[in-house]
Amino acid sequence: MVELKMPVTREDIESLDCGDTVSVSGTLYTSRDAAHKRLIACLEEGKELPFDVDGQGIYYVGPTPTKPGGIIGSAGPTSSYRMDDLTVPLLENGLKIMIGKGKRSDKVIDGMKKYGAVYLAAIGGAGAYISNSIKSCEIIAYEDLGAEAVRKIEVENLQLIVAIDSRGNNIYEVGRKQFEEK
Repeated sequence: MVELKMPVTREDIESLDCGDTVSVSGTLYTSRDAAHKRLIACLEEGKELPFDVDGQGIYYVGPTPTKPGGIIGSAGPTSSYRMDDLTVPLLENGLKIMIGKGKRSDKVIDGMKKYGAVYLAAIGGAGAYISNSIKSCEIIAYEDLGAEAVRKIEVENLQLIVAIDSRGNNIYEVGRKQFEEK
């Protein structure tokens, strides 16, 4: 298992291979499609983003309501393709890690190769388990979006799989080929 401490460098990212299991610790940010639209609007208008994406990771999640005394509700990944049209400008600004579930578009994969980023897969349906790795949570932008607000989360030992590495090797293709060969 590869241990990643946030924020990461391009060298950290380039050392990862498709299929590697990683343990992420440190600060991540949450964002889904509604917040992504606002982030891209900020960039297009020349405004500052609510957080510096350089060397950072975004987890595509809209957590369920937090139970009394809890840190965060169930925090399972959302389908990443919904952010595909809104991802490359963030990669251009230094985003290094995206976390979600499902396939990514060729446009995003090309951006990952160009700017040195990876896509990490979280297990769908395991939101309660994943939330155990989240040690703090704070809404930092777009509170009006409710579950889709941007949150700053501190994670410890968040276990993920490198689904697409910075060279474009894609577990969704590699795995299918391996299965077909058998």
